[in-house]
Amino acid sequence: MTSGLAPLVSIGLTASIVAGAATLVAGGSTSSRIAAQSDRQTFVDELVVANRILANESVLDGYGHVSLRNPGNASHYFLSRSRAPALITSADILEYDLDSVPVEKGMAGGYIERFIHGEIYRARPDVKSIVHCHCPDVIPFSTTPVPMRPLYHMAFFVGAGVPVFEIRDAAESSDMLIRTPALGKSLARTLANKSAILMRGHGAVVAAPSLHLAVGEAYYLNLNARLQLQAMQLAGDKVVYLNPAEAEKATQDYERSWDAWKARLPR
Repeated sequence: MTSGLAPLVSIGLTASIVAGAATLVAGGSTSSRIAAQSDRQTFVDELVVANRILANESVLDGYGHVSLRNPGNASHYFLSRSRAPALITSADILEYDLDSVPVEKGMAGGYIERFIHGEIYRARPDVKSIVHCHCPDVIPFSTTPVPMRPLYHMAFFVGAGVPVFEIRDAAESSDMLIRTPALGKSLARTLANKSAILMRGHGAVVAAPSLHLAVGEAYYLNLNARLQLQAMQLAGDKVVYLNPAEAEKATQDYERSWDAWKARLPR
């Protein structure tokens, strides 16, 4: 269950940017192309910030990745080339089609698991941003029968359920990586309409209707896992979780969290 905020609003686009996109649709003038380039750079820069935040907040380490569906072309998405998230710059951001092939010919060096992004975007038109992380606190919940449950109100979306992807059900033998479109499709099917999915012995994926929501949900998914484990150690099966009504009402847009995380980035 994710917030219904409009994705363009929640990634902080200004009215002038939206107007520039409208100009692009209206005609193909030089000024339109300049506006389009400016808009693209705005989205790319925001994606760079998302990578830096997730790395700085220890949601991503040297691995993992975050993508953004191209707001001007729903059949494309932006994702960095294969690089540690803390080091990513705007020059590293590539544009892919839903087959996870770079739009610009001759480009290489993409993440092996880019098919996570392409296949979820293909299956879920509502999803505008995706995070794949190896958050350590979620791993125990991916390898045991204990389900993740919404303990913390900032992780309200956990109340809709967090399925576990068992790669053995999709491939007889694997290296645990989503390195093919077929595995990406299988992961997307298991995710279904949920906001998050765990990958057994691997990590998690968050799919959200905006970049800021995806970053926030990835952060609070990991934090909820840590708090749930601590609470279970204290009280076993007597832990009190959010009920469905509470989880539904406890929606967040994470804008203040985004601002705080951004302010903590190294200068």
